Amino acid sequence: MFSELALNDRLLKAITKLGFEKTTPVQAQAIPLALAGKDLLVSAKTGSGKTAAFLLPSLHRFLENPAPDSGTRALILVPTRELARQVLKQCSQFADFTNIKSTMIIGGEDFKFQKSQFRKNPEIVIATPGRLVEHLDAGSIDFKDLEVLVLDEADRMLDMGFVEDVMHIAKACNNKRQTLLFSATLKQRGLEEIIGEALNEPEKLILDTHKDEHSQIRQQAVLADDNDHKDKLLATLLENETYNKALVFTNKKVQATRLCGLMRYKNNRAGVLQGDLSQEERNHVMSLFRNGQVNVLIATDVAARGIDVDGIDLVINYDMPRNGDDYIHRIGRTGRADSEGVAISFVTSFEWNLKAAIERYLRHNFEKRTIKGFEGKFKGPKKLKSSGKSAGAKKFKQEKKGEAEKTKNRLRDKKNVGKRRKPSTKPEPGSNTHKRSDAGFEPPKKRI
Repeated sequence: MFSELALNDRLLKAITKLGFEKTTPVQAQAIPLALAGKDLLVSAKTGSGKTAAFLLPSLHRFLENPAPDSGTRALILVPTRELARQVLKQCSQFADFTNIKSTMIIGGEDFKFQKSQFRKNPEIVIATPGRLVEHLDAGSIDFKDLEVLVLDEADRMLDMGFVEDVMHIAKACNNKRQTLLFSATLKQRGLEEIIGEALNEPEKLILDTHKDEHSQIRQQAVLADDNDHKDKLLATLLENETYNKALVFTNKKVQATRLCGLMRYKNNRAGVLQGDLSQEERNHVMSLFRNGQVNVLIATDVAARGIDVDGIDLVINYDMPRNGDDYIHRIGRTGRADSEGVAISFVTSFEWNLKAAIERYLRHNFEKRTIKGFEGKFKGPKKLKSSGKSAGAKKFKQEKKGEAEKTKNRLRDKKNVGKRRKPSTKPEPGSNTHKRSDAGFEPPKKRI
């Protein structure tokens, strides 16, 4: 229970207003350690309540120890713009009964306006690494007074190539800060460097790993022949499946845009979220999706880590994700807070091996499903004979090969029975090349 934690009364009042009562496992274990000032390494699955686990201790710290003349006191780094907006929203909700101010620094927005936000001296800055490095290099901000550094979705920041930016930012921060790192996995290559440089004797909390089965999410696979077949399957599912909000993932921006137009033509209230949209367009689409004016959102992986919308109970992978981690974060948009959800993946013959690799990675087999009336020709790969060959099998193969060669020779000899060999015209070594080697050779007679 939140009431059992030693949090400031104003925070507990905001928590009650939001309707939160019970803490999640990650909140129950991480908040007391963070309140004690410990550096933390936390591995927990998507939708487990990690945001509150790092926001509440920081807000409590600032309320208990006011520092009105200091600069930025907390910096929260996140990989995507959408996630930054989610964190800012939740931060504002928890700080509702306080005077603590926060701001967001992300790409796609006016640089000068963001610079003016720093002059207002907000206690909390929520930022994406790329844009924040630009402000550091321009001298827009310094973090000499920083008390808390949060690295949220650290594994995703590594995937997106932000490791150098994160290290640059960490070195620019106050050395006496507290650092809280949250990630779906603590074993990702490159994470050790950040841990070694940014954290000081951290406490490690592994509540559940990214490979843990999402028991509340039904994971299904539907075989498909090609994109035309996938289009029909998608339209049929959106028409007949029972859902509140659906999220459809593709690997390419052009595919997402095409599908959005097609689904609208099929009378679905569809929207698209992909990297070519401006920040204003992305905000508009997300607003429509949250309030239910759009109930089908077709997105690329740029949104996989940032969407935290209530009511998503159906996720469809139109294209299989490129790896197991991306799959986890896609399906993690549904089944949040232990609610139930369905994740359906379309699988062509070209994607079968990718599906099998993801199943091995997760140690979980997808439930096979067919859509009545839309069964495809592809039924899965044919069963292949075992590639392991014993010594006996090799010997048998060699014997068969030898018998085949003997049979071939015998047939050739049989065909040549009764046929005279042509005399050789090749001169013997040392003989005159103008003379025939045949003893009975006579030169042709001259014509008269």
